[in-house]
Amino acid sequence: MKMDKAEIRYPMVEMDLVKFRNNVDQAVMRCSKIGISLAGVIKGFTGIPEGARVFADAGCKFIASSRLEQIQRAIDYGVRASYMLIRIPMLSEISEVIRITDISLNSEVAVLKSLNEEALKQDKTHKVILMTDLGDLREGFWDKKELLDAAILVENELSGLELAGIGTNLGCYGSVKATPEKMNELIADAEMIEEAIGRRLDIISGGATSSFPMVINGTMPPRINNLRIGEGIILAKDLKDLYGLDMSFMHQDIFTLKAEVIEVKNKPTYPKGELAFDAFGKAGTYEDRGIRKKALLGIGKVDFAYLDMIYPRDKGAKIIGASSDHLIIDIEDMERKLKVGDIMEFDLSYAAIVFTTNSQNVKIVCK
Repeated sequence: MKMDKAEIRYPMVEMDLVKFRNNVDQAVMRCSKIGISLAGVIKGFTGIPEGARVFADAGCKFIASSRLEQIQRAIDYGVRASYMLIRIPMLSEISEVIRITDISLNSEVAVLKSLNEEALKQDKTHKVILMTDLGDLREGFWDKKELLDAAILVENELSGLELAGIGTNLGCYGSVKATPEKMNELIADAEMIEEAIGRRLDIISGGATSSFPMVINGTMPPRINNLRIGEGIILAKDLKDLYGLDMSFMHQDIFTLKAEVIEVKNKPTYPKGELAFDAFGKAGTYEDRGIRKKALLGIGKVDFAYLDMIYPRDKGAKIIGASSDHLIIDIEDMERKLKVGDIMEFDLSYAAIVFTTNSQNVKIVCK
C-alpha cells in the first residue's frame, strides 16, 4: 500500500503479501498432492492480520497461533477460517479458547476436562488434538498408557469435546530431527488409539516446519495428513541454510527491515577508557581497526534482539554492535555513501521477524 509521507515512520518492517502468497501457494500445493492439509501459523510474524488472510485465501485448513490475542486480531480483521491454538491451553484462558478457537493441541487431562466443561457451558463442540512427545521433550504425553487413557476419556466421556486426532512437535526444543521413523512412531500411536475407540482419527499432525523437508523430498509416510507451518513459508531460509534444500520456488525476502541513519561519523573502533559492562550486563569484545566511518541507526536490541540475525543489504556494510535503541554499522567499505536521514534495509532471520514484528516501536507495513 502506498503511504502518505506523514505516515512514514522508522524503523519499519515491510511484508510483501504478493511474495508471501506465492510461498503459501507453493506449500499448499506440495502438501495437498500427498493428502496433507496445512495449518498456517501466524505467530512468526506476530499475527499480522493481512498475513492471516493470505493463509486463509490460499486454502490453509486452519489459521494457527500460540497466542489467543493474535487469533482475535485476525477474527476482528474479518478473516473467516477455522482457528487452531497450538500452545497447550492455560487453565486461566479456557473460556476464551472455547469462544474464539475451533481446535486446540492438548496434553493434560485437567485441561481437557476444563475445556469440556466450558464447551458445554457455551453450547459448543471443541475439537482437540492430543500431543504425543516423541523425544523433543517439549509438550505431549510421554507415557503411552496415559495418552491412550486420555483419548478414551475424550471419546467416551467428554461430550463437549471431539477427539480430532493426535500430533507431535519436533525440533523446537530438543533439536530432535523429524524423520520418517518418527512419523511412523506417531502413526503407531494413532493406530493404538483407533483400535481402542473403534474408528479412524481425522487428523495425524506430523509437526511443523521441521517436518516439511519430508514433503519436499518425498519421504513423508502416507498417513500423516496435517502439518502446522509458519517459518518454512514466511521465510524458507532455514530450510535452505540448515537442511540444504533447494528452496528456489519460495521467496526468502518477504520481510524487509528499514531503519533510519541518525549519525554518520569517523570514530575509533576500540573504546577509550576502562572497560566494564555494556547495557545488558555483558563484557564486550572489540577489534581495534583504527579510525573507521560508522553509521548510527535508530533501532536497537529491544527491537530485534540478535545482532547476527539481521543482514544489511548494502554491500560492504558490517554490523559491529548495538545497544538498547541504537545499531552501529561500519560503513567504511560500503559502496553507497550514507548521510543522516538515509534508510538502510536488512534481511531478517525467523527470530528477527518474530522480535521486530512484536516490537511496538517498529511500524508494520503490508504491500
